[in-house]
Amino acid sequence: MTTDPLVVFTPSGKRGHFPVGTPVLTAARQLGVDLDSVCGGRGICSKCQITPSYGEFPKHGVTVSEDALSEWNAVEQRYDDKRGLKTGRRLGCQATVQGDIVIDVPPESQVHRQVVRKAATARAITMDPATRLYFVVVEEPDMHSPTGDLERLERALREQWHIDAVTADLSLMSKLQPVLRKGKWEVTVAVHKGHKDSVAKVVEIWPGLHESGLYGLAIDLGSTTIAAHLTDLETGEVKASSGLMNPQIRFGEDLMSRVSYSMMNPGGDQEMTKAVREAINDLSTSIADEAGIDADLIVETVFVCNPVMHHLLLGLDPVELGQAPFALATSESMSLPAREMDLTKMNPRAQVYILPCIAGHVGADCAAVALSEEPGKSEDLVLIVDVGTNAEILLGNTSRVLACSSPTGPAFEGAQISSGQRAAPGAIERIEIDPVTKEPRFRIIGSEKWSDEDGFDQDVATTGITGICGSGIIEAVAEMRIAGLLDESGLIGSAEQTGTTRCVPEGRTHAYLIHDASAEGGPRITVTQGDIRAIQLAKSALYAGARLLMDVMEVDKVDRVVLAGAFGAHISTKHAMVLGMIPDAPLDKVSSAGNAAGTGARIALCNITARSEIERVVREITKVETAIEPKFQDHFVAANAIPHKTDPFPELSQVVTLPSPTFNSAGGADEKSGRRRRRRS
Repeated sequence: MTTDPLVVFTPSGKRGHFPVGTPVLTAARQLGVDLDSVCGGRGICSKCQITPSYGEFPKHGVTVSEDALSEWNAVEQRYDDKRGLKTGRRLGCQATVQGDIVIDVPPESQVHRQVVRKAATARAITMDPATRLYFVVVEEPDMHSPTGDLERLERALREQWHIDAVTADLSLMSKLQPVLRKGKWEVTVAVHKGHKDSVAKVVEIWPGLHESGLYGLAIDLGSTTIAAHLTDLETGEVKASSGLMNPQIRFGEDLMSRVSYSMMNPGGDQEMTKAVREAINDLSTSIADEAGIDADLIVETVFVCNPVMHHLLLGLDPVELGQAPFALATSESMSLPAREMDLTKMNPRAQVYILPCIAGHVGADCAAVALSEEPGKSEDLVLIVDVGTNAEILLGNTSRVLACSSPTGPAFEGAQISSGQRAAPGAIERIEIDPVTKEPRFRIIGSEKWSDEDGFDQDVATTGITGICGSGIIEAVAEMRIAGLLDESGLIGSAEQTGTTRCVPEGRTHAYLIHDASAEGGPRITVTQGDIRAIQLAKSALYAGARLLMDVMEVDKVDRVVLAGAFGAHISTKHAMVLGMIPDAPLDKVSSAGNAAGTGARIALCNITARSEIERVVREITKVETAIEPKFQDHFVAANAIPHKTDPFPELSQVVTLPSPTFNSAGGADEKSGRRRRRRS
């Protein structure tokens, strides 16, 4: 067994052992990690910036000491003096491995930048924002009427707009007088009044008529990705959507790993809070630049997130969420100034609203989905599944709404997959396998052509074919099952058993070869037995959560299924059903809601009445705790089969016929009747 240090890269999850003294950039290249460099490792371009993490990492099975990388050297110091490096950053070409280490590759250091697939969904929203613009003519000061400028602004707002009273903080007061005089007593003010506020607050003031708009951010803060929608607070129009990887991934890919990091590393929660707040500041700047607006015009932000992210965003230790009874510090909605959360890359007086959480493991993101999809107003029984690293599930109709969360893990995001990567140009996102020839065809992000179409090679020449993302691995596993390459238990057959040389030996098991560019120095993309098991665990947790809600509701069928999030928008319903990710339902009754959590955030941003509504609704939702329900484990075990061990899935059988081989490690292939399976000619 090697004694060389273990190097773990996030967010890719790729890992390997390397001799002491190996440059981080070299380790990244050997593992196929997406770490940029254009200067040949001379410390000139700074493209290979990395962020090392130290402490206890139970998820990765390592303890990282402070001397796990070589000391800061003269090349890094020279670059830092000239251009500056963010605190904690190192240059991958200069830092060398000295011990076990966990290394995060930030988005700007990745050659293939992730495509955050949580675009804004078109939605008609009644505009009633908390922050509005008002143009007023203010009475000039008079020796005979010795009132202050703020009091006369307040009087103008009352007389001209029926706003009874306003306050202003000191930073606004410092600019009030010069702006009033520059505008010759005609000014535009941004006034914020939340649904629980008794007094309005002036958050910004401009001379004359301000015509550059007023904006808010609706942010879906997920375990893996942070997606933001820059929204016009006058029209509701989404001016730009952007996102990035959640940098907390380096502390743990799933929520419980981050809770463990907080438990085992004093100050670990503050580290994670700082990391995510810095990411949100960077995102605020980049999305404002993308839309071509001044970031100071962002005066309000609405957050939706799961409970662990909720606590880490607010600077609260999530340790209580890692153990029964999973107590939240608060489940109520929160309204507070952005500066209290160190969100400094927007208006200095910007306000933040965070939707309420439903319970200890069902957060504000689930509340946002409920706000967007309104299961409590549905006449038929609807199952809403928002899939991510942690899945939120709602089941209900006009009589009752149930909710639970299910720990699916990061496999659906392409993590923990041998050839997996985040959704970025070059990643395989769609795949079909011919059931007769067993040959694959696929599409990558960045090209509309399939791999067997003319012009595909030219289309992908720039990005290359780099790996397989979450939607691609899900479709690949489902297609392998349809093509008979995979049996019900999830076992991949050998070349002899399946009739294709694409099933190649890998240790004691087999893998299916999708694409091989190793002769040209490119990647060899396969689906391994380990990949199948990772997807089985994820889909079983998802299915078990849905079935548990159905048990509580005392039903065996649902009328319709709504798939939310990036998963819902990019996975075909047929493949979801073949895998057994969701309970059986007519395929025409399975639909996509896009980024429902993000839509809920936008609704709350644009309409303060909706905030009151969701605060009422969450108190009426019944939370079901999967962690303590014995039936969850029963459903989980049965759901390991593809599509399922005991559920017949009759609706699926009308669309696709699944072969029924049973492979065995001895090399034979038996039909369920016990006869040897004949190879296709």
